[in-house]
Amino acid sequence: MRINKVLVAHYSSPSGQLSEVIRNLTSPLAESGDIELRQLILRCKKPYPFPWPILRFFDTFPEAIYLDPPELEPLDLDPTQHFDLVILGYQVWFLSPSLPTTAFLKNPTVKTVLKDTPVVTVIACRDMWLMAQERVKELLSACGARLVGNVVLTDEAGSIGSFLATPLWMLTGKRGPRLGGLIPRAGVKAEHITGSRRFGERIAHALTQVQTLNTNLLRGMGAVKVNTHLIATEKAARRSFLAWGKLLRALGKQGAWARQPLVMIYIVFLIVLLIVVLPVSALLKTLAAPLLHKRIAAQRSYFSQPSGE
Repeated sequence: MRINKVLVAHYSSPSGQLSEVIRNLTSPLAESGDIELRQLILRCKKPYPFPWPILRFFDTFPEAIYLDPPELEPLDLDPTQHFDLVILGYQVWFLSPSLPTTAFLKNPTVKTVLKDTPVVTVIACRDMWLMAQERVKELLSACGARLVGNVVLTDEAGSIGSFLATPLWMLTGKRGPRLGGLIPRAGVKAEHITGSRRFGERIAHALTQVQTLNTNLLRGMGAVKVNTHLIATEKAARRSFLAWGKLLRALGKQGAWARQPLVMIYIVFLIVLLIVVLPVSALLKTLAAPLLHKRIAAQRSYFSQPSGE
């Protein structure tokens, strides 16, 4: 009997949400006698806090957007070991993969392990994940890995609600709701987390039936849902992050005192953006949507790959 070897790697903040998603999704693999599951929890030498102090929270984005990896604790990973599949769970930080995820994918040992290996990515975040997944695709490609599936679970609060709810959760450690429900509860719905088990069942079936793992693996399962209204917003926000991030990196490394005044100015900029620019942008995109139907459909198809909607 052939035993399939699966590596599951992820970093989750102390909130534990991503760990819970990974636990539910991989439970069918753990229960299978034909699959050997290897768990690798990523840890940074300098841990990130939870809840976050507000200045440190926003002072993290330049390194996140420029994919500057932090130092990880040593990985218990043999570069000669072969895996039939790697499942990579990650959070989205400032439209980029979390910094521990970036460090993992840039690690020389990991690059060796991932070469020619099928990978399924699993994301738990608010509903802006498209640009982060583009960066992960690039990093996986640099490793020679094959992305065969993507699973995305997004916050129940929606686009506008999570814009406030998620940062408040990160800064206070409390999900909410707040203000009598005006600011909704942050995080992914519990039933969506438990429902992620179905993806693990499909993966376990493919492995135990010795099926070739390709981009058909999770098709037709609703593994991702692309919010086309956010494509232009994410691209514009990424350009803003790159510009502001370049300025902040020029003032020193993360935590440098010289960066703090500009971080505070940036926070004010974001508040103005939320109140003034985003509503106008959303209205213009809604009005233009009928004229851009074909382009939007092509974008939806592209960003939903490889799982498809």
